[in-house]
Amino acid sequence: MENMYNLNIERAVLSAVIFDPETYEEIAAKLSPHDFYLPFHQHIFTAMEELSSEEKPLDDEFLRAKLTTMGKFDEVAMLDILSSNPITNTAAYMQEIKAKSTKRALATLATEIKKVTIEDDLPAEEVMNLVEKKLYEITQNSTSNDFRESKEITLAMMAEIERLKALGNSKLIGTDTGFKNLNDKTSGFGKGDLVIIAARPAMGKTALVLNMALKAIERNEGVAFFSLEMPAEQLMLRLLSAKTSIPLQALRVGDLRDEQWSQLSAATQDLASKKLFVDDGGYATIHHVRSKLRKLKTQHPEISVAIIDYLQLMSGEGKEGRQQEVSEISRGLKQLARELQIPIVALSQLNRGVESRDNKRPMLSDLRESGAIEQDADIILFVYRDDVYREAMEKEKEMKAKAEGKEYTSEFRKKSEEDAEIIIGKQRNGPTGTVELVFQKNFTRFVDKTQAPAFEVEYEDADIPMQEANINVDMPSI
Repeated sequence: MENMYNLNIERAVLSAVIFDPETYEEIAAKLSPHDFYLPFHQHIFTAMEELSSEEKPLDDEFLRAKLTTMGKFDEVAMLDILSSNPITNTAAYMQEIKAKSTKRALATLATEIKKVTIEDDLPAEEVMNLVEKKLYEITQNSTSNDFRESKEITLAMMAEIERLKALGNSKLIGTDTGFKNLNDKTSGFGKGDLVIIAARPAMGKTALVLNMALKAIERNEGVAFFSLEMPAEQLMLRLLSAKTSIPLQALRVGDLRDEQWSQLSAATQDLASKKLFVDDGGYATIHHVRSKLRKLKTQHPEISVAIIDYLQLMSGEGKEGRQQEVSEISRGLKQLARELQIPIVALSQLNRGVESRDNKRPMLSDLRESGAIEQDADIILFVYRDDVYREAMEKEKEMKAKAEGKEYTSEFRKKSEEDAEIIIGKQRNGPTGTVELVFQKNFTRFVDKTQAPAFEVEYEDADIPMQEANINVDMPSI
């Protein structure tokens, strides 16, 4: 137990404050009362906090009076502190106190895990949630960042400018989005950015981020994908369709020509060698995402982006309603993006209200639980395809006509390629506006509008369940 605390070091730090009160602010910025092991040392540091807030001296006399008022004064322990040799450089001492405080917290957590697992017999899922939450709290308490000095910031900025210079005239300075037109508007997703991509159902919410993921792994970057709605095999099927230009429906039933089988085999082997990691457990809290992503990033530094599909399916632990839970989740994702220095792209739902307007292009107020998301996000993108609404309106007119016994000839014609818009609703470090893309429906693939259309074979519309396809694709998992 002796390696869990050092009373001499604790006394030395407290003595330093008493003999030189100006050191208090520096020490209080890194230590809390619970970081001290001896209860009296905790009490005296608490007394120092109260005296400081009351703008009173932190000397022997005032501390004795405050501790007596608190009912915590101990003459012998106080003399031990006053008799300690005062120190001038407290940094190493504070670091030692913090390290031993963290060890004690970990030991306490280990005991608590044993209690809730064996004695209380809590479900494994509850135990895991408890451990993740407590471990994160310990991690947060054990680290503290000082101000960055001008020299260090300047050198870091010069290194970044040199990196940008090496790119030539490229407008891309962040993580490549996979789309030239979007890169031109955003300069790429920045390290530490929280990017929200939102859409109504059937707009290709998921297809867009899969296209981004495909482009990233083809650049030999790593991608972490939390899929809360779709199994990994279905994600891989869509990636293969986008990569090979073989229609998704054909892949689902294995209706391929000989050359397409060869093409599929080559694409499968290529993707199997890439750094794509999918968590498709269907359940995630902010603690779950944080712990898994931290571990994955440590093991695979090449991870350049994390994708969550989608935010509203994440579970919160707040007890003050869903609004508070979403706030906790979005804030946690933003902090995690900054910590790991990668963009985190989270898909989000839109309110139904967008469909009651004549102009159905989304806006920020259409985000579900929009307050916290809008505040925390660095970039908010909306996916919009006008043909989705036009087709729905034509079907509604046709059904109404049939119900009235009338003939109706629809003017809408399905197209293999539809115009799509990526609406930049918010960009913290750049302009808002609209980026034009093309959605190739058969391949669930978005491409830049100026890009030449891909060769494709027309197939009859089919709606074949995934389980009938009997396609097995191994995916590396987190």
